[in-house]
Amino acid sequence: MNTSSEADLTPLPRPSAGTLLQRAARLRCPRCGEGRLFSGFVRMPETCSHCDFKYERAPGYFLGSAYINYGITALSITVLFMLARFRGGWRSEQIAIPLAVLALLLPLILFRHARAMWMALDCFFDSNVLDDEQQ
Repeated sequence: MNTSSEADLTPLPRPSAGTLLQRAARLRCPRCGEGRLFSGFVRMPETCSHCDFKYERAPGYFLGSAYINYGITALSITVLFMLARFRGGWRSEQIAIPLAVLALLLPLILFRHARAMWMALDCFFDSNVLDDEQQ
């Protein structure tokens, strides 16, 4: 945690979209890029250990990450079904169970990155997110 009062007064430069996406992919704080977003598989600290950025802005804040997770899962299942069915020549009955298992596991696998992506998108599109935290 940063305890220097000088560092607390100096605002961090606003990260670019590419930087925010890289930080999301690495599961790091969208503001400083140093603090970890998760302390366990699903447990998130309230704030960044490096810059004190508050991760959950309001109750229900991460609901948007569920949409990201659902979108990626639905798109993946659809594309894989189309490829297996029409390119691979498999019957629907052969594809159903593997895709059902994937539909159950993929959201669990993507959970952390969907949350990180949601935070990155929020920080990019809402210019007040990072500014409010630094005041």
